[in-house]
Amino acid sequence: MKERGIGVAASHYPTGLSGGGDTTQAILKVGPDGSADLIVSCVDLGQGAKTVLAQIAAEELGIAYERVKVNNQGTDTGPLCFGSFASRVTYSAGNAVIEAAREVRSILFEAAAPLLQATPEELSAAEGRIFVRDDPDRSMAFDDVASTAGILMKKLIVGHGQFARDRSPPDPETGECDHFCTLAWGATLAEVEVDTETGEVQVPKLVSAFDAGRAINPLLVEGQIEGGAIMGMGAALMENLYPRYPSLDGQPSNLNTYVVPTAPDIPEQMEAVIVECPSSGGPYGAKGIGEMTASGAAPAILGAIHDAVGVWIDEIPVTPERLLRALEEGDRAREDRDED
Repeated sequence: MKERGIGVAASHYPTGLSGGGDTTQAILKVGPDGSADLIVSCVDLGQGAKTVLAQIAAEELGIAYERVKVNNQGTDTGPLCFGSFASRVTYSAGNAVIEAAREVRSILFEAAAPLLQATPEELSAAEGRIFVRDDPDRSMAFDDVASTAGILMKKLIVGHGQFARDRSPPDPETGECDHFCTLAWGATLAEVEVDTETGEVQVPKLVSAFDAGRAINPLLVEGQIEGGAIMGMGAALMENLYPRYPSLDGQPSNLNTYVVPTAPDIPEQMEAVIVECPSSGGPYGAKGIGEMTASGAAPAILGAIHDAVGVWIDEIPVTPERLLRALEEGDRAREDRDED
């Protein structure tokens, strides 16, 4: 017999490192042809960090995204970065890139001001041009300004940016401290189909809504939400290190023995809902949208299993064997209650 159930889970998650000291740096240089080289040491793990950081630099400089090349070869040649973890790259590196880009922009505005018969404070940049804010017809191409500044005026068009939070040690009496850069919230709804004869659990529907602060690249945010939901589903139903963990002996060394979700396991109906509650400290209001997206799927699926078959399981993954044992124990408990 197959039974269906629905479960919902809510979560909140921090962006950045606990206790502060979360440092990231960026270097941005513009060549005489108007192209921009952004140098960071944040690793792109597939989350789209290079794309987002290039978008931020392009937005600040007022040029096309394609004009920005991101170099993230590592800290041997690049500036300091604490790493790509803790959902921190968009927030911390994004702020560093904004600071570096604004320094570059000020250099270009100083070069363009006398040519446009204006002060640097009166200038803006957008759509590949630098112009007088109150008289947009007085303008120059971004490339021409870069060429003039770099070649004729012999300016070094380089900007440096750094995001570094002050450390916040806990109060010795209350334990209170400013732990993180910002907090985000989310919710996940799961619908399951439980085969009570085999113990197999299918997830035909998975809906996740998460707060991105501001989605700088909505398509990437959607991908993060969907990917996190699938990771959470894998943790709930498949991925298992026991009984080996925490011992390293006998742990699986490849995906032949460590089961993860593959294409046939993806829910027929998946939905990623982007919620935007801007952070006062994030780049354009953005928050981290990495690890948090995996947090709600497992408890939502376990709640849905309870809704379907009436048993709570407090251990993951919910393998068929574990579910069948829980059903048997539930049947025995009901029989004992009936006898009483």
